Amino acid sequence: MIFLPSLSRPLHTMNRIFVNDKPILLTTEVHKEEGFKNYLLETANIGKIIKELNTTAVKEVRLIDQDEAKLLPKFLKKLPNVIAGGGKVINDKNEILFIFRNGKWDLPKGKAERKESIEETAIREVEEETGVKNLQLEKLIETTYHIFKRNGKHKIKVTYWFEMKTSYKGILSPQENEGITKVEWLNQSESLKALNNSYANIKSLI
Repeated sequence: MIFLPSLSRPLHTMNRIFVNDKPILLTTEVHKEEGFKNYLLETANIGKIIKELNTTAVKEVRLIDQDEAKLLPKFLKKLPNVIAGGGKVINDKNEILFIFRNGKWDLPKGKAERKESIEETAIREVEEETGVKNLQLEKLIETTYHIFKRNGKHKIKVTYWFEMKTSYKGILSPQENEGITKVEWLNQSESLKALNNSYANIKSLI
């Protein structure tokens, strides 16, 4: 059992689900197609949409449904969900904790384990992936969604992101068995530079 935050509705950015850095936008409005495609959410073939985003020049797909409140729940039923927690960690110098994994800058996050709250997941994953301790969880700041492929099957990763603070000044330890090669505190200008080689979901958090 995974314990999720007691929110009436998950936080999200305009109901965007990313396939790599291309978004699937959930919306009630139909617009003329210019660089994107419209599909009805009810009958959309997600496998074909993912392939279209990965292999064609289409920049965005929009899935249409009349009921705004049901857009996200309906979409999340189309693929298995993987729940994760992560942290935007800020130190006493107002620097942000970044990790470098698979050739890109990222923020620490990971899959929830059974019988832990999502807050516990977020703190545990930050500690394991970076070595940073004494984390103080401040607030839930965002919920992001992206589609990934594992063992030949597509899934949706739902990541709950928390702002955290720490006065930790110890050694940073990248979790190498998770593909993390660097952990660094980055100031504002360094963070903006890192975002040039990051993910769309992470850009929405910084």
